[in-house]
Amino acid sequence: MAAQTIATPKLAVRASAAPRRSAGATKKSAAKAPMRNVVVKGGGEYGASGTSFYTTTEKQESYDSLDAVLGAKCKDEEVKTVIREQLDACADITEALRSALVTVEGSANTFGDAQLSVDVIADQIMWDAVKSSAVVAWGASEEEPEVKPCNPNGRFTVCWDPLDGSSIVDNNWAVGTMIGIWSKESGTGADGLIGATGRDQVTALIAIYGPRTTVLVGLDDGVYEFSYGCTPDGCQLPDGTFEPWICSRKQIKINEDSKIFSPANMRAGAEVAGYKKLMDYYMDNKYTLRYSGGLVPDVYQQFTKNMGIFTNPTSDKSPAKLRLAFEASPFGLLVEAAGGKTSDGVTGGSVLDVQINAVDQRTALAIGSKNEVDRFNSMVLGK
Repeated sequence: MAAQTIATPKLAVRASAAPRRSAGATKKSAAKAPMRNVVVKGGGEYGASGTSFYTTTEKQESYDSLDAVLGAKCKDEEVKTVIREQLDACADITEALRSALVTVEGSANTFGDAQLSVDVIADQIMWDAVKSSAVVAWGASEEEPEVKPCNPNGRFTVCWDPLDGSSIVDNNWAVGTMIGIWSKESGTGADGLIGATGRDQVTALIAIYGPRTTVLVGLDDGVYEFSYGCTPDGCQLPDGTFEPWICSRKQIKINEDSKIFSPANMRAGAEVAGYKKLMDYYMDNKYTLRYSGGLVPDVYQQFTKNMGIFTNPTSDKSPAKLRLAFEASPFGLLVEAAGGKTSDGVTGGSVLDVQINAVDQRTALAIGSKNEVDRFNSMVLGK
């Protein structure tokens, strides 16, 4: 779909230091004020000052609302509905994270990993969202990888990792939610997942919960970012109503080249000579390391810095850990839609072309700037 000019009214944002969720658009009488936003510009090309990779995003006088962007950039009404529902769930998770302590729940998921209180809360919010939806037929969570029925009249199969980053959430580092959405007709079975590929997704959403909550969403003509809770009452429209979401960036692009690298599973470097060689290449050529150990922040930065490479190869002693349906496929859809590239870490082909044959199927992964994924394929896989 070609880019269109959104004719709906622009969004004026009120300033506040304590955002919280506004349940839908409600009338308020408060006056509008411009959004306060610090603009920090990066310096030049890659070099000593360039290693900071500051944002070059300029403040706007107004921002489009969620409804305005979905109205112009998403033709399918049911896809609009499921996007709104999943954004509502991300807003609820945001509020829960602001008050919930990170403690061991005393239970484990099906992989034997200890569940944290925040994992359980986020997962329940996601289940509540899909079970109450009129358009979701099936749901599956990484916490319990089994496709379960929701609404028999629904159209979509929704798979999610409710809170990626369990090993870093106790540090109060950024964590996130990954959501892949398929048509229930996509696969070979009734649930729309088994037999499907990541390329069959109708859309995907990636939420990151840091100082701000932002969500990447795949729409008809590319990847858009929506920011949550810019004021205590939401974001004020010219007619006086308030909404919780604004469109903070449009049609995001990932450059072909990068000087940022995020190397996961570095243990594999002891067994995979090509991976150690690749790490040496990054260091010899003065790439900047940006790695937190959370998949969401480590790949999400590719959309904010417009570059990056995340690598997670496998070896006999360091097998694949990333889940194809819950993690690699949603991110793969968005990265490729933004002009990036993915590798399945085995054949060198796109991870979006790997068939999902089991709900908890694992995969190796390289994802990000095109030329860097090509370098991974060449140096690590010999492709």
